[in-house]
Amino acid sequence: MFDLTFTVDAQDTTTPLTLAIDQMVIAGWTGRDPVARDKHIAELQEMGIAPPASTPIYYRASARRLTQEDRIECCGGDSSGEVEFVLIGWQGRTFVGCGSDHTDRKVEAYGVAVSKQMCDKPIASTLWELEDVIGHWDRMILRSYAWIKGERVLYQEGTLDAMLPVADLVARGFEGGKLPDGCAMFGGTFAAKGGIRPADRFEFELEDPVLKRTIRHGYDVVTLPVLG
Repeated sequence: MFDLTFTVDAQDTTTPLTLAIDQMVIAGWTGRDPVARDKHIAELQEMGIAPPASTPIYYRASARRLTQEDRIECCGGDSSGEVEFVLIGWQGRTFVGCGSDHTDRKVEAYGVAVSKQMCDKPIASTLWELEDVIGHWDRMILRSYAWIKGERVLYQEGTLDAMLPVADLVARGFEGGKLPDGCAMFGGTFAAKGGIRPADRFEFELEDPVLKRTIRHGYDVVTLPVLG
């Protein structure tokens, strides 16, 4: 267990909140369209990546991999980010944030669960109350940008109506249909425009077009050499 300090944005007020995080869950295959899901599974099989044991699937990773830093270090040049909404449970409340499921793609080819443990998972320092956004949840937008060869390009973009509803996603993954206190769950992502590829810097955001606000964060990717 370790502490992360956030700012809860309630539109008219902001409040600092320190949360004790003791588990991290990364939900995969959370799309609502089963046809698109199964097509993507088949595509990955052709690349040598084994299909998930279930859909959705809930991978576990060390909570200590969560970071609010603006740079991470990765072994080799085969990793890349993925923008995702993040749900955090705390004392009966659920908060919404935004993070990047940064993943080693070379390791992913032989073990998805192992790949989730290989890289730090950056998360923005701002949170919203779920109850403030659940009424227009499907209209919110996830978006990411990648800096590749000195150019900032739109990497991912989509609205949350493409993913399983929050209640459904939590109910399938947790006993009693409730997110445990101290649990941070990444909720899924969108396909990369132009294909998955590494970047020198990754920026991500969750936009609320109804309440006119955005959660943002960005981080540099430092590549460590692989010797031998």
